[in-house]
Amino acid sequence: MKKILLALTAVAAMTGSASAADLGARPYVKAPMAAPVANWTGFYLFGGAGGGISASDQTILSTPTGTPLTIAQRQGGSGWFGTVGLGYDWQFSGTWVAGVFADGQFGSISGTVQDPILGLTGKQKLEDSWAAGVRLGWLVAPNVLSYVNGGYSGAHFGSTSFTNLGGVPAGVHLNGYNRNGWFVGGGVENNLNIFGIQSPGWFMKTEYRSAFYGARTRSEISDATNLPTGINDVRANSWNQTISTSLVYRFNWTGPVVAKY
Repeated sequence: MKKILLALTAVAAMTGSASAADLGARPYVKAPMAAPVANWTGFYLFGGAGGGISASDQTILSTPTGTPLTIAQRQGGSGWFGTVGLGYDWQFSGTWVAGVFADGQFGSISGTVQDPILGLTGKQKLEDSWAAGVRLGWLVAPNVLSYVNGGYSGAHFGSTSFTNLGGVPAGVHLNGYNRNGWFVGGGVENNLNIFGIQSPGWFMKTEYRSAFYGARTRSEISDATNLPTGINDVRANSWNQTISTSLVYRFNWTGPVVAKY
């Protein structure tokens, strides 16, 4: 009986050793890496150029009484401009970015001004403007931001010299003026490396903006002593739509940061 038990014990021990030998070493599994997250928090500067169109609803008024002499007529125009600005962004909740910014535009977006009562026509130019506002965006990719913005804006419109129907100077003009308003817009900002350009901190943004300036009444002024002053009044607003592309430099950009376990 003892011999049988010893034989069974020996067989069991040999079977266990063989099974252990057949098992390979436990494979090593590397802990997962967190997705790259770029750091968009910090200051930035930008400069660029673009084009725009303008629209204006104009009404001719009687200077002595203020009575409308015409119904509102829509006039349009177009032109080019340059822009410079600066801002600061905060990144939060991983893929959201909020910021504040200010910029200025300079150039010439021209629109038509007409007085059909006297047969006068002229050009009014949006010579320069400024804007201050906020923006909110979402990171489509670690180095690509899609955003909307809005805020307050001011603009300077140059003087207008009128000509008659034959294109001859009429000796009448409107003085230049300043006007404040508001704007909304949006765009996309991306790191230049998506084009294969290795330039840390350098970005490009393309932005659409719509700015509205409320109506203001101005008097036509004679340029000659033998013509009456304040022939008529012109009341007009201004709506400007622009698209610009700018080169952006972000001071704190170090590229995507990868968290490791």
